Amino acid sequence: MINNVETLACIPHIINKGASWFASIGPAKSPGPKLFGISGSVNKPGLYELPMGTPLREIIYTHAGGMKPGKKLKAVVPGGVSAPMLTEKDLDTPMDFDSLAAKGTMLGSGAVVVIDDSMCIVKAALITHEFFHHESCGKCTPCREGLDWIVKVMRRIEHGQGKEGDIELLQKLCVDIFGRTFCPLGDGAVMALRGAFNNFREEFEYHIKNKRCMVNGNR
Repeated sequence: MINNVETLACIPHIINKGASWFASIGPAKSPGPKLFGISGSVNKPGLYELPMGTPLREIIYTHAGGMKPGKKLKAVVPGGVSAPMLTEKDLDTPMDFDSLAAKGTMLGSGAVVVIDDSMCIVKAALITHEFFHHESCGKCTPCREGLDWIVKVMRRIEHGQGKEGDIELLQKLCVDIFGRTFCPLGDGAVMALRGAFNNFREEFEYHIKNKRCMVNGNR
């Protein structure tokens, strides 16, 4: 039997205090505590143990001390880089499995990354997919070749050399990868990119049309 260390850490407390005690923490369908790792543009990044279902807004503004001075929240990755990003309108979402799934994303590892308004989403997506490409074991063709092409096209867009049709090409690559890999790494990469397109497609379009970043000018 294989379990997450976080799961194993709950077992002694459940044995000592009972299942009903554990079930009283958080929502009925996602009970118990959860470790949330908060990083990015917040005043108090760190690891916080909170009840499942704690609203994202509370995690960021109460426990993590809010945004850094002069910064405005732009996007939040709620559960590690595979989880499609959310925006400010989603901050009241409870951080549990069902609530995040209803928003088209997931709790994942509980690693919350807060992105401020100085960050280019195209660059953020490129960094994310360079990570996935590096981590691919190369066993399956859709992941090995697909992620390589995604990174090539993303670099082209980020460096002001994007072409008309590049967004559609990336979307096709997502279709060719998703559900066709030996492990979920390829699916995670696709979910992350689709999340970026769903919320910030205009930044990709601006990069391609104007050959520069709409956030950071001529960069």
